[in-house]
Amino acid sequence: MSVLNQEVLAQLFSGARSLHAFRPEPVRDDTLAALYDLVKWGPSAFNSQPGRYIFLRTAESKARLAPALMPANLDKTLAAPVTVIIAQDSRFYENLPQLFPTYDAKSIFESNAALAATTAFRNSSLQGAYLMLAARGLGLTCGPMSGFDAAKVNAEFFPDGRNQVNFLCNLGYGDFTGARPRDPRLKFAEACRIL
Repeated sequence: MSVLNQEVLAQLFSGARSLHAFRPEPVRDDTLAALYDLVKWGPSAFNSQPGRYIFLRTAESKARLAPALMPANLDKTLAAPVTVIIAQDSRFYENLPQLFPTYDAKSIFESNAALAATTAFRNSSLQGAYLMLAARGLGLTCGPMSGFDAAKVNAEFFPDGRNQVNFLCNLGYGDFTGARPRDPRLKFAEACRIL
């Protein structure tokens, strides 16, 4: 593999940022399909792919989400072209015979509810991060959020209990007008050790 050029790295990381405002430009269905087509290639334990995604674009779908949002997240979510509910499938292991045919990994999780829950949460979180990087790669801007009532989101969008919300992310073409400067980041020596 080759090293990506600085322009690409900046689009994905150093030049990218979370935004709360978006231009009034729709995100097309084919862009959302291309987004998922990138996300699905990211690694997950046993290729389990427990992430599930609901893309909310209509006023009606956003109205269903609104009661679960913290007040600070309401207006920006209603105005965003797309809000993604990133969720986790609690029975992801049912797909393992198809997704991981190397050996019977399904039985590992069927018999261990705690391990299944931890694996679903950790790996759907990874897939949510892949979604944000893929979105940036496709020219979108992201606004991830954790300020919501998970029980309300689950009751409204996942009433059968199989899937559970992990976090939310607004997507669109960013409006940088009035965006405040990026917040600082920890330096290598503050966050890392090499042993």
